[in-house]
Amino acid sequence: MVLNQARTCFTEIFENSNMTKTVVDQQVIHPMVKLQGKVRSLIESKAIKPTDSIWKIALLYGDEWSYWKKELEDFDFSMRDPISDLLAVESWEEN
Repeated sequence: MVLNQARTCFTEIFENSNMTKTVVDQQVIHPMVKLQGKVRSLIESKAIKPTDSIWKIALLYGDEWSYWKKELEDFDFSMRDPISDLLAVESWEEN
């Protein structure tokens, strides 16, 4: 039941979103910044906790997870890292 509620919340939050960079006021927002915002919303809705492992997000992402998993791994995240580590990043610099 909790997983279904989390999926419903997740669907509402992520509906109409895409994985491309968005231009707002002439600034490009990195996709990982968008992911952080979505994850913060999930925490606020109590679907996940900051102490949960990143892999828990995979349960909510479904088919999109392979994209986000690769992005996270490219930034040296492990799926066992706490979600709070993801939220602590202030700048997403591409190498």
